[in-house]
Amino acid sequence: MKRARIGMPTPSATRLGITAAGHRFVAETHAGAPRTVAAFMALLPYRQKLIHVRWSGEAVWVPLGDFDLGVGFENHTCYPSAGDILFYPGGHSETELLVAYGACSFASRMGPLAGNHFLTVVEGRERLAALGHKVLWEGAQDIVFEAME
Repeated sequence: MKRARIGMPTPSATRLGITAAGHRFVAETHAGAPRTVAAFMALLPYRQKLIHVRWSGEAVWVPLGDFDLGVGFENHTCYPSAGDILFYPGGHSETELLVAYGACSFASRMGPLAGNHFLTVVEGRERLAALGHKVLWEGAQDIVFEAME
């Protein structure tokens, strides 16, 4: 299977705008997680707070407690790349969204976790580390996911 180059639209992918801590990103949906994508798209516009991860490395996350998106595992991974956005449906740890900005091994205090890779940042990737550092040093930041025209 051919992968699209970073920044190039993937056929049939939906694009979302993401604004976080003064940074703007564009992400594309991942075809390998159709149930997660559909359920998340129904929430748009989606507003939350980002905090820095504790055990996973270079990533920020949105803790969602016992929130149920109504999906199980699909296209899940423990090792997201910078720009990958995962949805963890809960189980061993609380439900969450994870945004990797560098080296990341998704985990909780209970051990390794795997989340559904459902979005990939395709524009603004060069600003992901700045986002992560701002959240690390300045604390919780707003994040908004919106449908693009």
